[in-house]
Amino acid sequence: MTSRYREAYADWRRNPEGFWAQAAREIDWITPPDQIFDAKAGVYGHWFPDAECNVCWNAVDRHVAGGRGAQDAVIYDSPVAGAKRRITYAQLLDEVSTLASVLQNLGVGKGDRVIVYMPMIPEALFAMLACARIGAIHSVVFGGFAAKELATRIDDAAPKAVLTASCGIEPGRLVPYKPLLDEAIRLAAAKPHAVLLLQRPQVAAAMSEGRDHDWAQAMQAARAAGARADCVTLKATDPLYVLYTSGTTGVPKGVVRDTGGYMVALKWTMKNLYGVEPGEVFWTASDVGWVVGHSYIVYGPLLHGATTVIYEGKPVGTPDAGAFWRMIEEYDVTALFTAPTALRAIKKEDPEAEHLKRYKLKNLRTLFLAGERADPATVDWAETILGVPVVDHWWQTETGWGIVGNPVGLGLLPVKHGSPTVPMPGYDVRIVDEAAQPVPDGKMGSIVIKLPLPPGCLPTLWQNDARMYESYLAEFPGYYKTADAGFKDADGYLYIMGRTDDIINVAGHRLSTGGMEEVLASHPDVAECAVIGMKDALKGEQPCGFAVLKSGVTRDPAVIEKELVALVRDKIGPVAAFKIAVTVARLPKTRSGKILRGTMKRIADGDEWTAPATIDDPAILDEIKASLQAKRL
Repeated sequence: MTSRYREAYADWRRNPEGFWAQAAREIDWITPPDQIFDAKAGVYGHWFPDAECNVCWNAVDRHVAGGRGAQDAVIYDSPVAGAKRRITYAQLLDEVSTLASVLQNLGVGKGDRVIVYMPMIPEALFAMLACARIGAIHSVVFGGFAAKELATRIDDAAPKAVLTASCGIEPGRLVPYKPLLDEAIRLAAAKPHAVLLLQRPQVAAAMSEGRDHDWAQAMQAARAAGARADCVTLKATDPLYVLYTSGTTGVPKGVVRDTGGYMVALKWTMKNLYGVEPGEVFWTASDVGWVVGHSYIVYGPLLHGATTVIYEGKPVGTPDAGAFWRMIEEYDVTALFTAPTALRAIKKEDPEAEHLKRYKLKNLRTLFLAGERADPATVDWAETILGVPVVDHWWQTETGWGIVGNPVGLGLLPVKHGSPTVPMPGYDVRIVDEAAQPVPDGKMGSIVIKLPLPPGCLPTLWQNDARMYESYLAEFPGYYKTADAGFKDADGYLYIMGRTDDIINVAGHRLSTGGMEEVLASHPDVAECAVIGMKDALKGEQPCGFAVLKSGVTRDPAVIEKELVALVRDKIGPVAAFKIAVTVARLPKTRSGKILRGTMKRIADGDEWTAPATIDDPAILDEIKASLQAKRL
């Protein structure tokens, strides 16, 4: 079919407010918006400032009222727990409204924060929707984070309650959550009033008297009393959630997501970007701890009346490299959304796609990729074995939905491997130099977005308008700074080439090298250090740490390197995927003392490099190269 993308994008450019007013008609409003955008509100403006709504109503109740009560809303499949479950929209309404009443009984109300620290189980989704139902602001923290990182988020959010489970399950091991949570609460200055704990059969967690409450018992008591919470009325500009991003040092950045604009944007994308119809099965193979999980495991599919999938497993090893294909066949998945890392893992284990021959993927129409750069070789492999379009798209935690993509619902545009295609309506994407001046097609520059950002993007950072402005809006006045670098071609296709700051991308997870450096520097034998992101065929990037030992240290450097790896794993968590530490005699620096991380990265990646003119001693670069070669890196 001929794509309607150019027409849709032109409609938005011609009348942005009219475009989003039309999209807003897909939402059930308590008070419909008269004003679409207020440019004078907040840091750069607010969408639908006079409207009132409730996200949970739109995601659950209205589908039951509209006749979808018997349709599956959620499919849960856990090869690691040996469990499967189907939850209809009617059952979801019962679970969520009952849990919401439990939260109210714990003193949680409109505007209170609730941290959700849970594995990939249906109760995590119930928790988010229950908060949305009563106007509490949820903040989901990925279960892989260590106690210190959880504590920083507790201090920033100051939650009234924490919802957790006794454990997460990884292939071959159990991860008890309660000891991590208890330690985080001990470290945090802001103490939550209550902890609601779901005891999983694999691990029984100890309960603290007075603070801790048993999830199953609380739900049973609420049902016995007939307690079900109604949806509360919220302003479209009220926060739905806070999601922390970019870094593990100091105070983390809490990305705020508003209520009304988020619904409008996600509902628009389900049909127009993803090409999914209500009633179809949309599987996002991610985690609810990340923005992809928020937008396209929980809210997007349910707002659209689709069926969403919660998968507690891996692309390989649970039990084999055919896990994804089994899921697609068993649940008649229409569209799969995953990270390129997952495909690379499958390709590594099963390059000839032998496992795929056991399954019939008759309903699969599209494979979507995001979270990191999709290398052309992997995309080509996936297209060949699946015989469906493989659609890369690019977005950020801050935006909440795709900045650049190939709009399947509007009609697929020609695919160019290496490019996530073109900006979506709402995003005026520019490539600029340091002075915010446009650069020619084909030339690398900073990727920025002309303000205002569209509905669904962050209006601010949690309780910190000043930091929002400084982090994203100050460097390029009139634009949002993505902190990514890239270029456009003559057809307007965007190419994302890398970060412009110290955030590296490990299997789709944005991690701060500065945070890892702080941990390495805490080792008693380390004088100074630097962390870079090395190319990795599977994960996109992997962190590599360089450490200069203090003078007089006589211990075996190999022992210290192992200690450094363990230290990062303990302080930041397995999510950092930190496995390489290299002791070196010195680090390359400019004459002003700036460590030349970019040059070190090029050496580690095997790319061409030259000694910068500002370097203090060029011989150090050869020393770095020799150290990496000695490690066979």
